[in-house]
Amino acid sequence: MRIVLVHPNYHSGGAEIAGNWPPAWAAYLAGALKKAGYDDVHFVDAMTNDLPDEAVRERLCALAPDVVGVTAITPSIYTAERVLEIAAEACPGAVRVLGGVHATFMYKQVLSEAPWIDVIVRGEGEEIFAALIGAIEAGRWPAGRAAINGLAYRDGAQIVATQAAPTVKDLDAIDPDWSLLEWEKYIYVPLGVRVAIPNMARGCPFTCSFCSQWKFWRDYRIRDPKKVVDEIETLVERHGVGFFILADEEPTINRKKFVAFCEELIARGLPDRVKWGINTRVTGILRDEALLPLYRRAGLVHVSLGTEAAAQLKLDRFNKETKVEDNRRAIQLLREADIFVEAQFIVGLENETAETLEETYRMARAWAPDLANWAMYTPWPFSSLFQELGDKVEVFDFSKYNFVTPIMKPAAMDRAELLDRVMNNYRRFYMHKALFNYPWRGTGFRRRYLLGCLKAFLKAGFQRKFYDLGKVNYWGPQSKKGVNFNFDRTRSIAPAQLADWEAASERAARMRQARGTVKARGGGDGKRADLVRVEPPAAAGPT
Repeated sequence: MRIVLVHPNYHSGGAEIAGNWPPAWAAYLAGALKKAGYDDVHFVDAMTNDLPDEAVRERLCALAPDVVGVTAITPSIYTAERVLEIAAEACPGAVRVLGGVHATFMYKQVLSEAPWIDVIVRGEGEEIFAALIGAIEAGRWPAGRAAINGLAYRDGAQIVATQAAPTVKDLDAIDPDWSLLEWEKYIYVPLGVRVAIPNMARGCPFTCSFCSQWKFWRDYRIRDPKKVVDEIETLVERHGVGFFILADEEPTINRKKFVAFCEELIARGLPDRVKWGINTRVTGILRDEALLPLYRRAGLVHVSLGTEAAAQLKLDRFNKETKVEDNRRAIQLLREADIFVEAQFIVGLENETAETLEETYRMARAWAPDLANWAMYTPWPFSSLFQELGDKVEVFDFSKYNFVTPIMKPAAMDRAELLDRVMNNYRRFYMHKALFNYPWRGTGFRRRYLLGCLKAFLKAGFQRKFYDLGKVNYWGPQSKKGVNFNFDRTRSIAPAQLADWEAASERAARMRQARGTVKARGGGDGKRADLVRVEPPAAAGPT
């Protein structure tokens, strides 16, 4: 049984400016497959190697797989669909499988626009994919597909979803096969070292309205810290990794285990060999003020902080559960602990104005983070905020849902002006850092790291890759009139997906009404589902 995993060749001018990121999904899936007894697993990283369609076709023809597996986030969905279309042409006997967050929630959309896809894996892939491979090898495909939880597929004209699979309960049993990757190609530009993205926990207890991760991973689970450090030690010793970023949404949620993780890194002497970074919440930093020096001794050097907005109104809308003053304080604490801090701002909602954008710049200067990032609001089609926006969402070309393209059109300005003002924020912020901060800020590692970050920005800017500026024909304020975001206006939501959304909306409305009835009758707060009979969703994806 030969299995080929393909990472689709999608690029945008966002996180890629800091380096080439190793596709961890392939390592985790391959590890699960090998544990299940499937050793003939190959990986084609079309993204890192920038492979055109014909090169992907040649690789697939040469490998002659029995199964082709591809993953996709929302902006890479069309590229992933195209890989499987090529697979249908190059090796028609292979079973074509798609996974990832977008396909999990938008399976009716995907199967409507890409009928050549045989099956979608909905949710965490390790156990579902291994069960699917077992069924294919045993000759139970496609006849037995309905018995496998966590799938979606076409059955004639009908789109079928099997019962949602449970989440992976024993994360410590997952043993990723990192040897599958071409490590010499995954470089973190600021330090010029190999980079990895291991996983410590899955899930998030917070419900930010713009995010889908808490829906995808569902319940929060965390690994044994010693097992995680074992994995990191392997990455350092066998693959020469010098920097890693924890893939977790909020790695400090379980403070006890995060502290144990840091202490284990220190006990093994790893901070002298590898540095690392995390994404986390402002509230976690405020809570752990006394522990920040320990985190720094463990090698934590970079925190990307979800400050999100400079205005309290936006923080409340995003359901961030934080205050603007909390953002300033968290940044100050990180800087005092000698941890580089990156402030993240979300801009580009329908109520954005020149004044609100200017406010984010003034806040960035006043808070004095080491780095600042202005990300365009991207309304994931499976987030609650997307539903609230309704017909204000005009663009359904998901390839542009990449945090650098203005999907929303603010009422007070056009998209080109929005981009120009965001670029103005970047120019002013980093010009000040380049002239008056980075070259003179400390010595040794701190200075080298900051100058490395500046190098990454300058390299991406010179190549016109930053924020996709070259693709949209932006060369500065004088070019605003010539900016073209190249939206594919022929893209739309498939009728099957619309019907699914409408059904979900009706179910939610009935649930709210039922809870209200229970509460009115003296049944408490209406949250007990056993008090009211409510129609369950029909094989909905993970929620």
